[in-house]
Amino acid sequence: MTRRAWLVVAGIVVLAGPSGARSVFTDVFPPEEFAARRGRVMDLVGDGVAILQGSPEPPAEAPFRQNNQFFYLTGVEAPRAIVVIDGRSRQTTLYLADHARRARAMGPVLLPGDEAARLAGVHAALPRAAFGDALAAILHDRRTIYTPFRPEVRGSGSAGDATGFARANREDPWDGRPSREEAFVATIRARDAGVEIRDLDPILDELRVTKSAREIAVIREATKITGDAIVEVMREARPGLFEHELQAVAEYVFKKRGAQGPAYFALIATGRNTIYTHYHANTARLADGDLVQYDYAPDYKYYVSDITRVFPANGTFTPWQRELYGVYLRLYEAIVTSMRPRVSPHEIVSEASGKMGGIMRGYRFTDPKIQAAAQAFTDRYARLAMGEKDQPRALGHAIGIEVHDVGRPTATLEPGQIFTIEPAMRIEEDSLGIRLEDVFLVTETGVENLSAWVPIEMDDIERTMRERGISERRD
Repeated sequence: MTRRAWLVVAGIVVLAGPSGARSVFTDVFPPEEFAARRGRVMDLVGDGVAILQGSPEPPAEAPFRQNNQFFYLTGVEAPRAIVVIDGRSRQTTLYLADHARRARAMGPVLLPGDEAARLAGVHAALPRAAFGDALAAILHDRRTIYTPFRPEVRGSGSAGDATGFARANREDPWDGRPSREEAFVATIRARDAGVEIRDLDPILDELRVTKSAREIAVIREATKITGDAIVEVMREARPGLFEHELQAVAEYVFKKRGAQGPAYFALIATGRNTIYTHYHANTARLADGDLVQYDYAPDYKYYVSDITRVFPANGTFTPWQRELYGVYLRLYEAIVTSMRPRVSPHEIVSEASGKMGGIMRGYRFTDPKIQAAAQAFTDRYARLAMGEKDQPRALGHAIGIEVHDVGRPTATLEPGQIFTIEPAMRIEEDSLGIRLEDVFLVTETGVENLSAWVPIEMDDIERTMRERGISERRD
């Protein structure tokens, strides 16, 4: 997404400055997408009122990015905006800060008024200073207020990250500050100690579990960009390069294709670094004979993807690597081929476990360490299949606006859900890990692998790695 404006409202870039106002259409969601989401919130809060704060402006020379919950309901990218979603009147009011002075230095901003309300698809867009009177009226009427309790999440983050960071600050004896959300709730209570304030996050989290057709289309494109980056990384990889050089290749693809930034830090591990599932130092040099584990994706129009591939640094799997990767891939595929809509994760794991047993009985091992690692992997799924207390609630993690997206796992896989699996197999004594990851969309008739086209078979990986990389093609 081009960062030429302070605001993207429902897919419309609004430019307002000294020279007047104009608007152009982009390919982000139209206003009715956000209006439908707010309508569901209104249904769920009933006579109550939902109030959300937008993110503040960045404390550095950095692009503004809206927090995920605010964006999900409004599509608005404007610093310090506030939105009030009234379940009784079924109206939405946007309160906008005055950034006219910033506009003269940093570019156009959204200003309060009828045009902003029309473009955002809300009842009114008022000055932020008017929010105080609106809140006073809500408190006078003894309305229940719903607002997010969880710390806001922006780019490169997930709810668990933000929650952990806020908790660490709160418990730090030399810090002790509350989160912005806690401070907001405290400010409201200071005006009326008897007000009932409820957490809005569970409502939004449940809505975000099932993706709309438009959301699926954006995630599909984010997955395409991620896969294209992986292909370019495979083409470029060779012994002697640093892990961060492969990161640079991916980031070129991300930015070239319009990404705002990364979905998470680059997990690019070579050799002994592969044992760490979230290794991200990216300072090691690829050596001849290494395996490389690559896991990196973009933040594209506020949605993400998450794909992992493993490939040889020199472009050719050794016989030992073929044995290791080969058995892991077959065990991984046992899970993939067991997925079906409206089936529980436990049923899927049970079916996959049976397939894994057959794979292990028929696989020809030459290295006891590989066999032991594969057996440990298989045994883990056998325990999950047999155990009642340890039944899996999910096969992997959901993705959407966040890479570890919100919402409780449902009892069965339901259409509109998107998730990944990333089971790891390890040889601890060799500091070696191997992990693949794909993106799956549950449909009415099956489970579609959105990243199935990204090279995963050894022959396809080697063929891709023989192709010219970006640096060669630009010579």
